[in-house]
Amino acid sequence: MSSDVHTTGRTPLRLAVAQPPCVPLDVAENARAHAAAVRAARARVVVFPELSLTGYELDAPVVPVDDPRLAPLVGACAETSTLALAGAPVAGDHIAVLAVTGAGVTVAYRKMCLGGAEPRRFVPGDTPGVLDVDGWRIGLAVCKDTGVAAHAQRTAALGIDVYAAGVLELASDAAVVDQRAHRIAVTYRVWVAVASFAGSTGGGFTEAAARSGVWTPQGEVRARAGTAPGELVRVSID
Repeated sequence: MSSDVHTTGRTPLRLAVAQPPCVPLDVAENARAHAAAVRAARARVVVFPELSLTGYELDAPVVPVDDPRLAPLVGACAETSTLALAGAPVAGDHIAVLAVTGAGVTVAYRKMCLGGAEPRRFVPGDTPGVLDVDGWRIGLAVCKDTGVAAHAQRTAALGIDVYAAGVLELASDAAVVDQRAHRIAVTYRVWVAVASFAGSTGGGFTEAAARSGVWTPQGEVRARAGTAPGELVRVSID
């Protein structure tokens, strides 16, 4: 779906991508960092990296949707009317995107395309995920999903305006993120928002790619973060 379909009557969407500092396996501390990012972003939707609440620790315990450690993030979303898309392992041994609002937490999407050592612990999801936010349709993805053409195709077929992904790549593979985002944007004429881990994230990733960004449906970079943990960027889509 192109970005100019069904725009009549919609308000602009304030969209942010964040790369908060991460303490491996410390959900409480990471939730506080997410909450700070939500407040700083002043956006309707904030996208976070893959497994952002635990770090990329493949043996991390699952994070229940009613986990009290997520309360600071729920509170920040309530204060700012934000939808936060955070990453965590969830019941059923899935790598998931959690949709966090002031009303609570739900599992919005389960990663479909597992990579590396992930299949030793995790089970792939089988259904694309799309959220409707104020009339904007946001397709969800996690890391390797973005490199599998069938994933973007199946997600775009549901009618989306934005393809939002939380990823983790090594700094040496930063170009991979750009190539995938550009390809998805121009192929499906959608906005692409990628939240990429920065700094050390656990799991042997001592230097992540960072440089989170937002691409236009023409494949141009509209906004780009740097390489430091704690950075974020925001755009307004209309």
